[in-house]
Amino acid sequence: MTTASLASASATEETRQSRQRAWVEVNTAAIQANVRALRRHIGPATQLMAVVKADAYGHGALTVARASLEAGASCFGVATLGEGLQLRRAGISAPVLVLGNLTQPEELRSCLRWQLMPTLSSMREALLCQNLASGSGRPMTVQLKLDTGMARLGADWQEGPRLVAALQGMEALELAGLYSHLACADAAPGEDDGLNALQQQRFETVLTSLAEQGLEACCRHLANSAATLRGHAQHYDLVRVGLALYGQPPAAHLAGVVPLRPALQIHARVTLLRQVGAGVGVSYGHRYRTSRPSRLAVVSIGYADGVPRQLSNRMDVLFEGRRLPQVGAITMDQLVIDATEAPGIEVGSMVTLLGKQEGETISPLDWSERCGTIPWEILCGFKHRLPRLAVPPDPGAPLPPGSESEP
Repeated sequence: MTTASLASASATEETRQSRQRAWVEVNTAAIQANVRALRRHIGPATQLMAVVKADAYGHGALTVARASLEAGASCFGVATLGEGLQLRRAGISAPVLVLGNLTQPEELRSCLRWQLMPTLSSMREALLCQNLASGSGRPMTVQLKLDTGMARLGADWQEGPRLVAALQGMEALELAGLYSHLACADAAPGEDDGLNALQQQRFETVLTSLAEQGLEACCRHLANSAATLRGHAQHYDLVRVGLALYGQPPAAHLAGVVPLRPALQIHARVTLLRQVGAGVGVSYGHRYRTSRPSRLAVVSIGYADGVPRQLSNRMDVLFEGRRLPQVGAITMDQLVIDATEAPGIEVGSMVTLLGKQEGETISPLDWSERCGTIPWEILCGFKHRLPRLAVPPDPGAPLPPGSESEP
């Protein structure tokens, strides 16, 4: 057997092994369909930034970045320097904006070296960038963030015109963008106390002042997923799309505005079946007792993988299109389902925790509502011991032949 054949066989075996316990399945065709649908919605005059921070909300940053680029995304948003470096080291050359604040010289020096755009929130970072870039032979590309009402990162919006003038006067800097972030973009109409309009008004005030001073325009952006879906008034030159990229609407009232396809499914295997009588306590603390003779299935996934323990006795899984209730406390590595009504289930059977089967769907929103949180946290909570498998295969890192089928 040749070296290439051995490598292919090893990769195939690795993929099969990754599907023996539990895994995250990412549909790259869904990512691409979402990008194209969003591009049609925003129109040709507006660019789309694919936000791939937090390992692309748990979907796999490189898989999502490659799929997004092919479908028409123009650039990427990340939260940390490390996330930006991951894209660059994988050969992705599209513009990358680091949305978090980088304050240390070594971090900003890495941005210069790898051509990542840091976000500036003050003159302190601007001067650091100017000093680092001076004499390097090329300008350092940066973006300025304004705080228009989020009270988080960004310079005070009233300082915007002065800061833009100062940045454009620094020979070693290239100001590529001016942006802000909305605090209540996902609020239903009439429920944001006018904050969305106020933030946009403040942003517009800065833009008007810049125009009056004859300062050069740069890429202006304000909209996240919710503002992108809500209408066109806040699209400007670019929209930053996170949750919608992954096929999830950021609020119920925004569902259906653009046809989105959920890209992620969570699957796990049954590892043991047992028949028990009525009145049997299940899992830690016996928080559940059987009310009848029951067939219980142990599934090899738990809270260490990202299934919230708060869902104990409050979630279902899908098997052959049927909902089966989870019972007892969810533990670190395993959970138990009541499979009494599913005679076809056996050791090795695959169940779906999030995703769709035969018309039945369990979504991150279903989990988040029961946990009192948001879909973003659910998606970002899946740990890296769950392999991410791209289906169809990621064109930048294809799975070996035969690995797309069930083992």
